[in-house]
Amino acid sequence: MKTPVAPAPLSISLHRHGEAAAELSARQKSLAFFTLLTALALEIIDLTIVNTVLPAIEHDLRADSAQSQWVIAAYSLSFAVLLILGGRLGDLFGGRRMFLLGVGGFTASSLLCGLASTPHHLIAARALQGMTGAMMAPQVMTMIQLLYDPVERIGRIAWFGVVGGLSAIVGPLLGGVLIALNLFGLGWRAVFLLNVPIGLLAVLAGMVLLPRAERHPDRRIDIAGTALFGAGLFAFLFPMIQEKRHGFDAAMAVWWLAALGLAGAGLIHQRRRQRKRQATVIEPGMFANDTFRLGVLISLSFSAANTGFLFVFAYALQRELGFSALQTGVLHVPFSAGVMFAMAFLVRRFLPQYGRLVLIVGALIMSAGCMGILGWMALGAVRPLLLIPVLLLAGVGMGLVSGPLGAVSVARVERQQAGSASGIIKTVQQMGGALGIALVGSAYLQFAENGRGEAAALAVMVALLALCLFWAARLPKEIFPRKAG
Repeated sequence: MKTPVAPAPLSISLHRHGEAAAELSARQKSLAFFTLLTALALEIIDLTIVNTVLPAIEHDLRADSAQSQWVIAAYSLSFAVLLILGGRLGDLFGGRRMFLLGVGGFTASSLLCGLASTPHHLIAARALQGMTGAMMAPQVMTMIQLLYDPVERIGRIAWFGVVGGLSAIVGPLLGGVLIALNLFGLGWRAVFLLNVPIGLLAVLAGMVLLPRAERHPDRRIDIAGTALFGAGLFAFLFPMIQEKRHGFDAAMAVWWLAALGLAGAGLIHQRRRQRKRQATVIEPGMFANDTFRLGVLISLSFSAANTGFLFVFAYALQRELGFSALQTGVLHVPFSAGVMFAMAFLVRRFLPQYGRLVLIVGALIMSAGCMGILGWMALGAVRPLLLIPVLLLAGVGMGLVSGPLGAVSVARVERQQAGSASGIIKTVQQMGGALGIALVGSAYLQFAENGRGEAAALAVMVALLALCLFWAARLPKEIFPRKAG
């Protein structure tokens, strides 16, 4: 029997890749890094921009409320299901190749979104956007590792937070501006078509500037496990969005039983592959780590609350209160500014000393801010100048939770599992986004006709944030292990 050859250690592998990157000049590396940041910005902007233009899409395509929710949920769901698979494909075929394929596919699917003539066409194109985004996103960090040595990476990775925060601000605002300008009579379609020239430039720049990444054809991916978990998640979310007007009925029970069966089959499949030492979608043993498990639960519930809030906020401002898309986009700015301020200054200062209290205080602040915002909207008494400080407060609350959540979740994870743990956290956050649209969005739309939509959405949000508080309180007092001596 032939003795299997162990794959090269990560440090040796990165050293080999780095030889190609070392031949690049500082200017070439900077241009390559800018290309990667452009892809990151495209991913975040496309996730946030749609909330602002959703009423225009609904009006133009004559979409119903369930179809409007799917325009957002289809992206988050497909992104979440395929994110870990995208990372594995990068290992198998090379990060550079998968990055270029991902950006190219994202660009093509953006074109399909802009050309969509029916709600179903747009939903399918959005799902394709999420799939290709999941192929693109994991390769960004791989390319950063190839371009820079460990010391240089620290400063470069700091830009991710800055670009991510700015993209979250730009997304809703850009959507409002494009609707107001109505360039060439395109209306909401310009939101997606704008990605096409940017994506094409990113592909061309990547082909020229990005170093080639080593392939690992000996590694395998778990297609069946990915399909089982993805189908289970879809079966769980579909009835909550599609059947919201009818409440809980036999059809929903059947869907949820199917979801439970698929999830169970997925877990059995994972354990069988684990016993055979084959590749799995997730590493079940990682959830024995209490801090990581609690971090996953907090990520899921908090992402659902936050995504649901942003959906209801943008949708209700335009559909109920008569705000324009541009006004709605502008009102997102203080919320995003609060997020950036908390992540850049407050988290850095207070997290090492206060640990879990930062997350608890953040969830409480966001709950108070959202109560004020949705309460005023329910009364129809929204004055933008008075709303700005409350939005800023809610944003600070969000930043205090989302900022440290990744670091907290992996604080006690073994170093060799840190990459897998981070991928699971990001996947769970995207799943939470789809869940938030299903839970909070459906609660709002079901009661909007009798004027109780905001109250219903707020009740679900508060329940989700209460779960965040419960799980955050169970985190250890000292999350980050102290250094010896």
